[in-house]
Amino acid sequence: MGKRWNILSANPEKVNTLYQKLKIHPAICKILVQRGIDDFDKSKNFYRPSVKDLHDPMLMKDMQKAIDRILQAFQQKEKILVFGDYDVDGTTAVACMFQFLNRIYEPSLLEFYIPHRYREGYGVSKAGIDYAKEKGFTLIISLDCGIKSVELIQYAREIGIEFIVCDHHLPDAVLPPAVAILNPKQSDCNYPFKELCGCGVGFKLITALANHFGFADEYIFEYLDLVATAIAADIVPITGENRILAYHGLKKANENPNRGIKALKQLSGLVKELQITNLVFMIAPRVNAAGRMDDATKAVQMFISKTDEEALALAEQLHSDNTDRKEADNSITEEALAMIAADEKLINRKSTVVYQPHWHKGVVGIVASRLIESYYRPTIVLTKSGEVLGGSARSVPGFNLYEAIHACREHLLGYGGHFAAAGMTLLPEQFESFSNKFEEVVSSTIEPHLLIPEIIIDAEINFKDIKESFYSIISQMEPYGPENMRPVFITRNVMDTGWSRIVKEIHLKFVLRQGNVTVNGIGFNMADKFALLQLKKPIDIVYTLDENEWNGEKSIQLKMVDLRLSE
Repeated sequence: MGKRWNILSANPEKVNTLYQKLKIHPAICKILVQRGIDDFDKSKNFYRPSVKDLHDPMLMKDMQKAIDRILQAFQQKEKILVFGDYDVDGTTAVACMFQFLNRIYEPSLLEFYIPHRYREGYGVSKAGIDYAKEKGFTLIISLDCGIKSVELIQYAREIGIEFIVCDHHLPDAVLPPAVAILNPKQSDCNYPFKELCGCGVGFKLITALANHFGFADEYIFEYLDLVATAIAADIVPITGENRILAYHGLKKANENPNRGIKALKQLSGLVKELQITNLVFMIAPRVNAAGRMDDATKAVQMFISKTDEEALALAEQLHSDNTDRKEADNSITEEALAMIAADEKLINRKSTVVYQPHWHKGVVGIVASRLIESYYRPTIVLTKSGEVLGGSARSVPGFNLYEAIHACREHLLGYGGHFAAAGMTLLPEQFESFSNKFEEVVSSTIEPHLLIPEIIIDAEINFKDIKESFYSIISQMEPYGPENMRPVFITRNVMDTGWSRIVKEIHLKFVLRQGNVTVNGIGFNMADKFALLQLKKPIDIVYTLDENEWNGEKSIQLKMVDLRLSE
């Protein structure tokens, strides 16, 4: 599948002005300007993130109300339930809040609750509220959920339970009747940074409480590695306050990690320093697997473990859940790809909708993402859930999936989600009509270019620019993530030296030359591009920069993204 190359531009005057101030390579100045870092002070704050630049939590709407209600609960010896979603953001948020409250309140009056993904569904659950009532809880602090739970929070109120909602999802016009709602996305909230994750909002409440009691910073910052894990897993922009939290959270994860993170790192066999990508691809899937395959309560138990042994025993359960998740995800993906390949009609559609009753519902969202890697188009994967079909949808960048599903609502029992991802339920007899209607909606509304994968390229450089000093400045742009992705470069007119080769049958080891400079690179799953190199013609390459360590020697290498013949 050919890809679109999109080279970003930047205001040349701003780039030049920044270059005069920083005296670093113009290509790096260009990338900084593209990312809104266009003067000396912004550059300093970006490269040297400081906890002193975190905003005052009291700027968040309802923060004082939340503190007053918690203090009231302390005075009246009320039972408090810390409630959170079953994903990484929710479980880390619960672990932070529960541990902090344990420090400042009577542990026997505290408990946490994670809803079961399949028995209770997403967000605040009636089962959770009924449990709170039965056990005598009168205050629930919900984390990473609650902003949409208007009726359930009203129900809780009627039976004598009050809520403090800490959430980051977009509020609807009608808000739940909670005592306090902490969510910077509320239109009348003046908090300066709007993109915190759920754990980040919870961390702000912890900070405000710690400040109220006059605690030293270390009481607050000991949770930063969990906050960084949530930021990495929840795919929020790594800019502003999230960058500061992720930067210092990674430092904490490497120097003095939470026992759960330490145990998962040990089981993953990682000996090098943790980077944000390790949190995304190594820690997060194992935590998420608990909720997908079984019960996410053990993820919180792991994060709040009192000993390394306890944390490791729970981490092993998560590790095992993740192995099961991978097996399910691989076999379902293979099955779905075979179904599409065997059906001419399915191959030629602008959308993918596949269904098998035996597929594991915990991984259908992951499978939808995997299918997009082969068939780049809006995708829905469905399975049998009780008497109905349930499933997950994923989109391609630029296409509003939620709107497309909304247009098919006559065939659905229920649906929810956002621009890029959604979920739905329907009756088995509606499958065919829903599938056809979804295809009709997508094919009539999607712009053709959105069906071709796009590679965003930050800057053009030459091989002679790739020096230690250049790589060092690029590396200091970490942690990477949305709105601060690892820079992608293009270099034109390079030649194969004849030393490039296929390794392990699927990867490509490059040895390329431009002028008199030779550079090594690796292209994972790019063996099919070897024929292009054998033409002995100039090629243009797109890549990121990476460090390769071999026999104790470190060298800069290219991590290939794409290549084509030079024009």
